[in-house]
Amino acid sequence: VQLQGVWGGLVQAGGSLRLSCAASGINVNRYAIAWFRQAPGKEREGVSCISRSYSTYYADSVKGRFTISKDTAENAVYLQIDNLKPEDSAVYYCATPDTAGCTVIRDVMPAEGMDYWGQGTQVTVSS
Repeated sequence: VQLQGVWGGLVQAGGSLRLSCAASGINVNRYAIAWFRQAPGKEREGVSCISRSYSTYYADSVKGRFTISKDTAENAVYLQIDNLKPEDSAVYYCATPDTAGCTVIRDVMPAEGMDYWGQGTQVTVSS
């Protein structure tokens, strides 16, 4: 299983960015795909997930600004980020729990629940 996250970059605050996660060895129409982020000195944070049945999860910190979607023909999952803030700066990872549903415990998606990870893509938001 390989997950390749791409299309990070340097963006001004208030701008938008779309991250892509291309999957191989796993079918995004059958398994949940999640996005995490990790800023320097901070723990890895689960920000969004889309399940096999298109149910979605968003961390409170990103609700209303992040939108997750998937393209089964491309076998890819996307994370649209709008109204970027400097605190969104982090390395973003896509991952899968290798299950159909998103694993969320008390409104938090733990990193320990993921079985496969992409290599990460840097997002930097300038103020």
